[in-house]
Amino acid sequence: MTSGVYRWMLFVVFALALPSVSWAGYWGAENTNMPVGVTEISGEVHALHMRMFWWCVAIGAAVFAVMIYSMFKHRKSKGAVAADFHESTTVEVLWTIVPLVILVVMAIPAAKVLIKMEDFSDSDMSVKVTAYQWRWQYEYLDEGVSFYSQLNPAHNAARQANSDIDTEQFEHYLKDVDNPLVLPVGKKIRFLHTAADVIHSWWVPDLAVKKDAIPGFINENWAKINEPGIYRGKCAELCGRDHGFMPIVVKAVTQEEFDTWVSEQKMKTAAADMDAIRQWSKQELVASGERVYQANCASCHQKEGQGIPGMFPAIAGSDIATGDIDTHITTVMNGVNDTPMQAFASRLSDADLAAVITYQRNAFGNATGDSLQPSQMRSLRHGMRQSALDTPENNFKGVN
Repeated sequence: MTSGVYRWMLFVVFALALPSVSWAGYWGAENTNMPVGVTEISGEVHALHMRMFWWCVAIGAAVFAVMIYSMFKHRKSKGAVAADFHESTTVEVLWTIVPLVILVVMAIPAAKVLIKMEDFSDSDMSVKVTAYQWRWQYEYLDEGVSFYSQLNPAHNAARQANSDIDTEQFEHYLKDVDNPLVLPVGKKIRFLHTAADVIHSWWVPDLAVKKDAIPGFINENWAKINEPGIYRGKCAELCGRDHGFMPIVVKAVTQEEFDTWVSEQKMKTAAADMDAIRQWSKQELVASGERVYQANCASCHQKEGQGIPGMFPAIAGSDIATGDIDTHITTVMNGVNDTPMQAFASRLSDADLAAVITYQRNAFGNATGDSLQPSQMRSLRHGMRQSALDTPENNFKGVN
């Protein structure tokens, strides 16, 4: 056998073997294939995937068998002489008809699954998913519950430069969130996807759910989860810096557990409303503001407020955090056009806004002494800015 044939055989072996070896080493053996998942659709998608995979294996095996047989049977060392012919109508018809039949046979079951995936009728509940850089907002349209979900604050702190936090202590490092999406099993759940800034993509492999979230558009899909459990996903669209830190966690529970959870969320909303009208001490505001800062601001402005030169301005010693508080409030609430600074007026509660602004003005060496009450933020949010500014407390100074 000639050296040319050896080279071809080695090439074929490495071409087939190396991808599977490299993927297995990178992802782990359990992640080298599409998951079966925990929904009827995910099971059908997996079955369809495996059916077409084995068809492709069979086709590839047949093609390579003919190639290898031809290389052995008709090699030059055995005196084989190449045939001299121009065209064959029979061969041309065959290599057109056979692939066409294969594609049609593949397309019919695939079309059935795709049509089923787009059937949102008879849903039991609806959840609106709004994407932000870099968090998700979940609104249960029938239950009146809404909250934000983002990277677990402990993980967010650990990933910061020079954090000196051992990431091995986290079981699902960078794959956990502060508030998971809680859903009942056995219910057909309709998802409505949109975005508030750039294009994102909500992807949970175990649910066979992946849909782009596009500003100004509503995309839909659905899932009916069969088994309670924790199912993880992530944003599958490159949505900017920190794209890799935008995980999704779905917690599937029984209907009874879901009803209890909804009641608890409504109680938390009522408690938040009370927080917005009570008088907070400065110490309470600073302590709460540190938590809000680490969860929402530290990824850009860094844990100690030092910022990232050339990308994100520092909070420590900045004109915004040490200057006019009105400008500081406006910046946090409305963001800054043509910069990465986003508007937080619709993302944080009155208490969280007041706390994080107070924290920024009293942390990182910014000893302004200012404090801002949630009730004042509520007034500002509802367009009553001047009445809040004219309160006897000051211009927000000395409220302790």
